[in-house]
Amino acid sequence: MNFLKTLFGIGPDPREVLVPLYNSIVIEARDRTWYADMGVPDTLDGRFDMVAAILSLVLVRFEGEGGAGRESGARLTELFIDDMDGQLRQLGIGDVVVGKHIGNMIAAMGGRLTAYRAAMGGGAALDEALVRNLWRGEPGPDARPALVAERMRAIKARLDTASGEDLRANGIPS
Repeated sequence: MNFLKTLFGIGPDPREVLVPLYNSIVIEARDRTWYADMGVPDTLDGRFDMVAAILSLVLVRFEGEGGAGRESGARLTELFIDDMDGQLRQLGIGDVVVGKHIGNMIAAMGGRLTAYRAAMGGGAALDEALVRNLWRGEPGPDARPALVAERMRAIKARLDTASGEDLRANGIPS
């Protein structure tokens, strides 16, 4: 494939540099602790919601960088869309309706980004946003929104202390 890219003058994919960061977002979102200990639904929707929550934290972090951050955020969002497209196709969703599902996912992602951007200031606003987005307004008896909020604030703190270059190259710091 590299031969064809060279032959036709196609440069490297600018998203490649963000793959380690995207992978770290997915790894963080799939951590069993969210589901087993904090009560996030261990369903397709619950896993999507966790990826969207962690991705939102990273996108908000990049917004603070200005132009370079906006470009990284756009490229990271493209990786998210490609991943969701692939996941839908693995589930057997056909070409005819994949676009509609992706559109719905992007709209949901946008809503979550707006909610988490506003809520990360602290207080009950984050708990409320989590209940609305992770539990779809109906937290079950195992739901622990305060623990999820605490962990999300800890991730945000790690993101805020890392340089943009380090995030892009190495992903979410431990």
